[in-house]
Amino acid sequence: MAFLPGHATNEETKMKKIALVAIALSLAATPVAFAQQRHDSGRHYGHQQERVVKKRIVTKKVVVKKTRWSRGHKLPSHYRRNVVRDYHRHHLKAPPRGYQWVRADNDYVLIGITSGLISALVQAR
Repeated sequence: MAFLPGHATNEETKMKKIALVAIALSLAATPVAFAQQRHDSGRHYGHQQERVVKKRIVTKKVVVKKTRWSRGHKLPSHYRRNVVRDYHRHHLKAPPRGYQWVRADNDYVLIGITSGLISALVQAR
């Protein structure tokens, strides 16, 4: 068959039909794709969206450990570092030889330097 200007061959007509069908399908599928992407927040009748809200509440617990000191007991070693040197300022008597005043929690404790035994207690003001 000879090629005539202005006339299409069988291959060209087939290619044109395939292209037209592909374009028609893509145009028909576009509204379906947009219908799936609804952004109306569930305001249509008969169907409501469920929303899950997760809240995390953090509470801080403050533990106040109050130890009751008593005479004759041994004061733990980590309290022995808080030595009170200016005992007159805190209205305390001068400690006897071999003893020292120590601040433990909200108390002043008179302890033996070598043994750590409590001999007297005074509440802080």
